[in-house]
Amino acid sequence: MFVRFFTILTILSSFSIFSQNDLLADLESNLSMEAPYTDSVFKGLKIINIESTKLAEKGALYFIVAHRFGSIENGFEDFFGLDIAVTKLQLVYGVNEWMNVGLARSSYQRTYGLHTKMRFLRQQQERFPFTLGFYGITTVNTLLDKAFLPNLEFNQRLTHTAQLMISRKWNEKLSLQLSPTYMHENLTTINTQDNGQFILAMGGRYKLSNRVSFNLDYGLHTNRSEDAPYRNPFSVGVDVETGGHVFQLHFTNAQSMFENGFFGQATGDWSQGDIYFGFNISRVFDW
Repeated sequence: MFVRFFTILTILSSFSIFSQNDLLADLESNLSMEAPYTDSVFKGLKIINIESTKLAEKGALYFIVAHRFGSIENGFEDFFGLDIAVTKLQLVYGVNEWMNVGLARSSYQRTYGLHTKMRFLRQQQERFPFTLGFYGITTVNTLLDKAFLPNLEFNQRLTHTAQLMISRKWNEKLSLQLSPTYMHENLTTINTQDNGQFILAMGGRYKLSNRVSFNLDYGLHTNRSEDAPYRNPFSVGVDVETGGHVFQLHFTNAQSMFENGFFGQATGDWSQGDIYFGFNISRVFDW
């Protein structure tokens, strides 16, 4: 009796093992057939000024130094703007595969910023045609002086920006991004300017070689006051990939590197040569 029971149990176990092996084989087959994600839509966390859909990897800490010199229009008088520089220092941390957090400080208006960037959907070959993300940042302008604004409150130093990011890599060379943006300045520099402002930002990358790409970005401010002296930000540059890091060189008509600055307060005029040379460089630490 015991022998018969043991024989039946052995046969059933064998069927169970074979069934499990077949199931695992099917799962592995399905996984191997899953379309891969599209990589290298953008190489840098920023296209130039505007954020790209690229995220810092999980557990990675980016230390970013961004620099904008003064306008080149004065020539040797200030050595093409090199005597007048603005610097921004930034830390970005990859919390997980779909979320980054970061903080930064810029010498322009002595501004501090706290941001988050998230990716909801990722471009996947033959499955999903684009990458969808969100970027939000709050900045604090500490240069505002209560001696000149005696009724100034802390809340009036703040600007909040929310941005939807939609990018697509069309082929091995060309990537494009559209970023509808809402910005709310609690205190505007122009009395007739609405606190809530809408910008249609866009940018792109064209790969010139394995290590070099041509980049540009632009922001169309849709409800700027007619009294404002500011212009839409337009930037062009190149990304140079060096040993896993990206070194970005560019020209732009906005010296500020925070969204409230380059979207809302760009003063340079490309037609007059009133533009700024700058660069972004990053160092990555794995934690």
